[in-house]
Order: sequence, then C-alpha cells, then structure tokens
Amino acid sequence: MRETDFMGGFAKGLKIIEAFDEGKQRLSIAEASTISGLDRATARRCLLTLAQLGYADYDGKFFSLTPKILRLGHAWLSVTPLPAILQPHLDQLSEKVGQSASASVLDGTEIVYIARASQRRIMSINLTPGSRLPCFSASMGRVLLAALSDQEARDVLARSSLVANTAMTKTDPDALMAEIAKVRVEGYAIIDQELEIGLCSIAVPVYNDRGKVVAAINIGAPAALIKASEMAERFLPALLATQTALRSLLR
Repeated sequence: MRETDFMGGFAKGLKIIEAFDEGKQRLSIAEASTISGLDRATARRCLLTLAQLGYADYDGKFFSLTPKILRLGHAWLSVTPLPAILQPHLDQLSEKVGQSASASVLDGTEIVYIARASQRRIMSINLTPGSRLPCFSASMGRVLLAALSDQEARDVLARSSLVANTAMTKTDPDALMAEIAKVRVEGYAIIDQELEIGLCSIAVPVYNDRGKVVAAINIGAPAALIKASEMAERFLPALLATQTALRSLLR
C-alpha cells in the first residue's frame, strides 16, 4: 500500500471507537485521548463527529456509543456465515453437557467471542458475542495460538500485556510457549482458574474442510463443581464430536 493511500483521519476515528469497551462505556475527551494515544484536540474532533453522525451520545462531559455502532460489526457478521453456523452447534453442545459453550476467533492479542450458548453465568463479566479476553490466559486463546507457528505465537505474546488475573495465571513467555506446544500435541487446552478464580475451561480448535483452524470452541464450568483434572474426561468427547460435525460444514 502506498503512503498516500492511508487515511489518517479514518484511522484516528477507529482508535477512538476502540477506546470504548465493557469497562469504559462512558469516556471524557481526556480519557479517550489517553486510551487512544491521540492528542486531546484530535480525540475531541473524533468524538464530536461520532456524536454528529449518531454513533455516540454526548451529555456535555461524557461520550457513550449508541446502538448505531452495531452497524459496523453487522457488516462483518452479515458476510461471514461462521457465527450462524456455529450457534446451533453450540446450543446443542451446551444442552448436552449442561454447561456454557462459546466460540471465538483470534484478533491480535485477544480472542473475540463470535457465538455463545450460556447455561448460567459463571464469570463476573457477562460474555456475549463481541466480548474480548486476553488470548494468553484463555483456553480458546491457547488453542488459537497453537495453530500459529512458534515465531508467530511468540510475537503475539511479546505484544501482549502478560498481567496475572489470579495467582494461578501463567505469565512467563517460556512457560506459555510450553503450554502452547502441549496443546499442539494433545489437541485441546485446559485453563484452571487463570482468567478468574472459580472458572475452569476446556477448548478445541474448529477446522474447515481443508484442515485450517478458523475458530475455537470451549466449555466453561465452575471449579467448585468440576476440577480441571476432570474436564477432559467430562467434556472432551462432546467437544470433539462438535468439532467433527463442524468440519464438513466450513469451507
């Protein structure tokens, strides 16, 4: 791409949109500037433009995104069949095992939820399509990292903020690479309370009909009821059956 093809103003507007998340639903100009890395004047113009176009509300101090912003994500969802294909299979999987089941894809250093079937809320945050979690400490994240080359996986970890969410979170890059290598051999990943105390999860990759990993699916369960050491025996057969069923459907 030529330098003259790059639209700097458009890129800055996207940075401002990305500054909002579940924990930062209302932002002042100063907060948006700090999070996005843009100067205050630029952040102000971007926010006011979003408000003028109906993508944000402004109460005189704080900005918040409006439902109109969903049109941007809908454009992607409408041209990809993946979430629509995955959802009924997740519903069946969740119903079969009696636990929540989810699907995600890798986006930079995070996983993005694209489908979910929830039996009960077992995390403090409410996970829905569009929710993001750090890939290094999530079972689906480790499955998706395992689909990359060693160098690509190391690059993702190098760009990640390896912050421990709990005392059980693995943050050492070498230890994480060892976990990723283990996932490649075993074909699944198990997380024992690394994202949140009280939560265990197990994930497997989702392949298309050419053998390429296109997503990951997982089952989450309360650690108080099901130990991490029991996850594979309890849930892996159902996950692998779903994996097999999906492979013939995905191009």
